[in-house]
Amino acid sequence: MRVTKKALLSCVGVITAIGLVGCAPSEDSAATETTDADTTEESGSEETEDGEATASEQVTVGIITSETGALASYGEQYLHGFEAGLDYITDGTNIIGDTEIIVEVRDDGGDADKAVTAAKELIGSGVQILAGTASSGVALSVAEQAAQNQVLYISGPAAADAITGVNEYTFRSGRQSSQDVATAGTFLDEISGQSVVVFAQDTAFGQGNVAAVEAILGGQGAEVSSILVAEDVTEFTTFAQQVLDADPDLVFVAWAGATSGTMWEAMSQQGVFDAVPVVTGLGDAATFGAYGSASEQISFLNYYFPGAPDNEINTAMVEHIEAAGSTPDLFSPDGFNAALMIAHAIENGQDVDSMIAALEGYTFEGPKGTLTVREGDHALIQEMYQVKLVADGDTYTPELIDTVQADAVAPAEVE
Repeated sequence: MRVTKKALLSCVGVITAIGLVGCAPSEDSAATETTDADTTEESGSEETEDGEATASEQVTVGIITSETGALASYGEQYLHGFEAGLDYITDGTNIIGDTEIIVEVRDDGGDADKAVTAAKELIGSGVQILAGTASSGVALSVAEQAAQNQVLYISGPAAADAITGVNEYTFRSGRQSSQDVATAGTFLDEISGQSVVVFAQDTAFGQGNVAAVEAILGGQGAEVSSILVAEDVTEFTTFAQQVLDADPDLVFVAWAGATSGTMWEAMSQQGVFDAVPVVTGLGDAATFGAYGSASEQISFLNYYFPGAPDNEINTAMVEHIEAAGSTPDLFSPDGFNAALMIAHAIENGQDVDSMIAALEGYTFEGPKGTLTVREGDHALIQEMYQVKLVADGDTYTPELIDTVQADAVAPAEVE
């Protein structure tokens, strides 16, 4: 019989029209979840006389992600998804096999140095599994620490292609930029000879998108250029005018974080949507109203929204997150997938070589359906979506246009 668990999250952020800001955790904001539960055949745990599940071993997972900073909303979505996934795969016990999974959450604030410090502290305390990270730059820094210290690292929402295949210890539980770009290409007719401008932030994420567009659409004969904007910029009129001055046949926008609303407003005010087709990724729910009158003019590629997949696991994730008082969102599957991957790795041995071997080539069912960890470079092969925003009174709601099969948008394998 279950009892109330300790919350995985140390705080809940406040959703605004353009993003979400989380509150900072305390220094010892380790989220250790324990649950009384009936013993199941799957868990392999023992049971005390009063019916409480027990475990003979413990493994600590260190989650490093943004609870504060520009990507706090993504970090919170990931954490809610992880909590749901851990509950799902362990039937609420936090025990897999005969091993209890302990979770420690550290806030990186979107800062690579802070994340590296957290990684070193966790590894120094004996942690053998790291997960999380919303920022691509942070993820690459943590991946370096994982390789240096030979610990397993499962990156989360961070999308830069450079994370895939960066080393043998690093996996990912979400999509990557080239999958976004390949999905954008499914909206287009013949691309050869067309000019494409990538409008993005000058970050690892933005630069990764430029590289992906050059490789994928450029590889199909498009002429690709880019307009990159510093991450701390908050006024975008000049940059929107640069897009118009370039006179492209297509604009591919790659943007993340709290400035999304302001950026889209500037693009709309300068008439970009009236002048040129725009393709972008549909962000989290907080951004649905940020596109204004141009909402129904944009072609959206999409990684996830709750109404896109139709399967029992997605339903279970959505119900768990809603029951906890939160809302499933764009990066909920990243956390959920990470919990499933970590549980599978632990089941197959707690030394890093055994965990790596267990995950390479691993095919499993997640909220988005069937996913496969590609053996050679640890890319996560998965379906993607074409989506439009539909006016619903004063708000906009995503509507699924089509599901793009996983193999159609699989990234090129890293040698």
